[in-house]
Amino acid sequence: MKRRPLVIGNWKMNGDRGAAVRLAAAAADVAAALSGVVDVGISPPAVWLERAAAVAGSARVLAQTSSEHTGGAHTGELSCAMLSEAGATGTLVGHSERRQFNGEDDAVVASKLREARESGLEVVLCVGESLEARDAGATLDVVEGQLEGALAALDQLAGIVIAYEPVWAIGTGRTATPEQAQEVHAAVRSWLARRFGEAAAAATRILYGGSVKGSNAAALLSCADIDGALVGGASLDAAEFAAICRAAAA
Repeated sequence: MKRRPLVIGNWKMNGDRGAAVRLAAAAADVAAALSGVVDVGISPPAVWLERAAAVAGSARVLAQTSSEHTGGAHTGELSCAMLSEAGATGTLVGHSERRQFNGEDDAVVASKLREARESGLEVVLCVGESLEARDAGATLDVVEGQLEGALAALDQLAGIVIAYEPVWAIGTGRTATPEQAQEVHAAVRSWLARRFGEAAAAATRILYGGSVKGSNAAALLSCADIDGALVGGASLDAAEFAAICRAAAA
């Protein structure tokens, strides 16, 4: 099955208001140029969601995280309804930095995913192993465990994208080789097929993230089971991000 590539720029905690508007407008241009060929998305800091969404055109706008709670006494949290009203159409869930620095275990990730789906947001579920796990040969055990922890309560995959991000390749300049990335992506798709059926697995987009740049995007995105990219630092450079999007269209 041919899956349309999806490239999302995760800006993390970077940029001021002006940069957010400029990058969102640039993403809109790329999305328009590649309309029907590549889906383009951006994930700005929450304070810039509304301004970015106003100029993002057909580019998707995703929150970097969302609350597992619908509302109430949760100081500092942002509900899915709030994010949606600010212009988000989706949210990242389970990014390794949230798992590592904010204590989000599999139970929290599962709750956030469930709340986001029930609120009508598209979910990009992030999974990935540490360097220690890879060196110990436990990559697939870790990744499949994270998939099970997040998706165990679901009966179908509609509205979910998977992003494989090896923790050791995020922001380090190190990138999984195309062969390493493809091996994990194929294993993820096999797991999804066992859990949800072949058709659902074949229709689900699995993105690669981890030091993706214009110079390595083509090799990664040419792999059979890699359906796009979740881009970190390179997404803060409009020209570099556009190059990655164009590589996905090749």
